[in-house]
Amino acid sequence: MASGVIAQLKSTGKPDLALVQNQGPRQAAAAVFTSNRAKANPILWSERVILDGTVSAIVLNSGGANCFTGSFGFQTSHATAEAVADALGVSAGDVLVCSTGLIGVGDQEFRDKILTNIPAAAAALSTDGHTAAHAILTTDTVAKTAEFRGEGWSIGAMAKGAGMLAPGLATMLVVVTTDADLGSADLDQALRAATRVSFDRLDSDGCMSTNDQVTLMASGASGIVPDLLTFTEALTAVCLELAHKLQGDAEGATHNINIEVVNAASVRDAEVVGRSVARNNLFKAAIFGNDPNWGRVLAAIGTTDAKFDPYLVDVWMNGVRVCHTGEPDQPRELVDLQPRDVHVLIDLLAGSETATIYTNDLTHDYVHENSAYSS
Repeated sequence: MASGVIAQLKSTGKPDLALVQNQGPRQAAAAVFTSNRAKANPILWSERVILDGTVSAIVLNSGGANCFTGSFGFQTSHATAEAVADALGVSAGDVLVCSTGLIGVGDQEFRDKILTNIPAAAAALSTDGHTAAHAILTTDTVAKTAEFRGEGWSIGAMAKGAGMLAPGLATMLVVVTTDADLGSADLDQALRAATRVSFDRLDSDGCMSTNDQVTLMASGASGIVPDLLTFTEALTAVCLELAHKLQGDAEGATHNINIEVVNAASVRDAEVVGRSVARNNLFKAAIFGNDPNWGRVLAAIGTTDAKFDPYLVDVWMNGVRVCHTGEPDQPRELVDLQPRDVHVLIDLLAGSETATIYTNDLTHDYVHENSAYSS
């Protein structure tokens, strides 16, 4: 059950407070959080709640991050959980809290708007999660949802995220629900495996948020216990779909860039090499200008400690091998960068491992949007 209501936290007058309830019979959950040492108050609260693997509900607001708001802010998260508990007849210790928006926002007015509108959110709970998916958006241009239907069980998910997209988790709030009958330990194992190859590889702009949280809740309502590997594969597919939707809605982006690194000595090396390119502003600016400047790829990967010989590396851009063994290959004029999707393939010739990092180009619109974000 989910809902989204207008708490007037955002000046747009659009829904900005969402509530998701797990009505059981099982109330198992798992969550992963930002690895940023600077954590928002809702993260500090939710990290405590998830310890026993039991979650009855999750409440999410946009329009304010409630981060760096001191002890008052933590008390706001606690009070929010208490208000949800009162409205739903559950324990506050089983209520997760998420916030997103501008850091430093979380005063008494912010608190009052949330607390006074939680009863309305509880009253509006339904099986239609459409409004909830919209209520968690900030600079997003579209709501992001995904689902999977198995044999008698299913997974549904919603996500927000458009800027500050970088691990851990990229900058996002994600709620995943399933009616599969799985315990919290299995959920935790599956969630970490899924996020490892999806959200953790989304690196749009190299900036890590203070409020990232991905939550997985299982009701067991289907009565079906799927094979854990089957469930993990399905969950991974859902998370990858959401990750690509986040990538496609990144602030100001005109290209979705998938950087595939193959034949690395280790998965870690493949990730490090891919991320070095994803975070290279010269490369990202070149893609914005439709310029297949492969030299910037080699310059970026040369800054890493991955095991490879930079003079044996091959690079493809949208199917054209522009660099072979560290030297020019096919003419760069053959590379068409007009399409939205860009595929960069880097062959390290150093092993057998692979990883793909998902990023975007660096555009005028991205700079403009983030230069005026708080003003």
